[in-house]
Amino acid sequence: MTTCRIKSVGIAAPGLAGWATALPVLAGTTAYLPAAETPYAPALLPPNERRRATAAVRQAFRAAEDAIGANSDPKSLASVFASSDGDMTVLHRICEALAGEPRVISPIDFHNSVHNAASGYWSIAAQCKRPTTTLAAFDASFIVGMLEAAALVRDLDADVLLVAYDAVAPAPLLAKRPLAVAASVALVLGPAADASRGSVSIQIGTGEETGCVGMLEALRLGNPALRALPLLELIARGSAGEVTLRGTGEMRVRLRYSP
Repeated sequence: MTTCRIKSVGIAAPGLAGWATALPVLAGTTAYLPAAETPYAPALLPPNERRRATAAVRQAFRAAEDAIGANSDPKSLASVFASSDGDMTVLHRICEALAGEPRVISPIDFHNSVHNAASGYWSIAAQCKRPTTTLAAFDASFIVGMLEAAALVRDLDADVLLVAYDAVAPAPLLAKRPLAVAASVALVLGPAADASRGSVSIQIGTGEETGCVGMLEALRLGNPALRALPLLELIARGSAGEVTLRGTGEMRVRLRYSP
């Protein structure tokens, strides 16, 4: 078992446009009302990089910048970026280009096709030279990313930014990977010794996966990043409790939150 402090939270999903908006909804004091996300221009990205950034990268930045806010120095944070699919829109455009004539791939699409594109843009935007990891674990990407981030917190004895994100794929890829919504979640995790914040203890375990109630359950299942919602509900309520998230294969991960 390992324990980290949750120093800040960011979220971007339909009807949950930022932690300040999401908090009363996840605490159960305000009804959830679905609402389309508006276009987002990452504040930290320089103009040239902002023009090249794809929808998936911008989705990652929505939650990351929300979590950073005014309370963290992005230069100082190691990071973990977790995405189940990467940028399926870029993949689709490259496949179309290779299937047609002339077989010419956009240099910007080629540049954005790597799975660590969001991490690279973040390192540029934050002027950060700290370690960064990019991973994919299908529907378990959030919790696998959290395990990696917690390991980094312990190894570096320093704060780590975790960003989980996925965008909706275009047709025909959408039929094979039918995500319902674009969404992202970010956490700044810190060493357990920082007693000024709520903590989460992480342990491999067994049991049924924890879900949400009503429309939030459909949202949770609509994007791998939103598998974080049961944990975020505990944080929003400020109440101690435990949730179980599904990992890869038969693995389950128990998260015990203490405010």
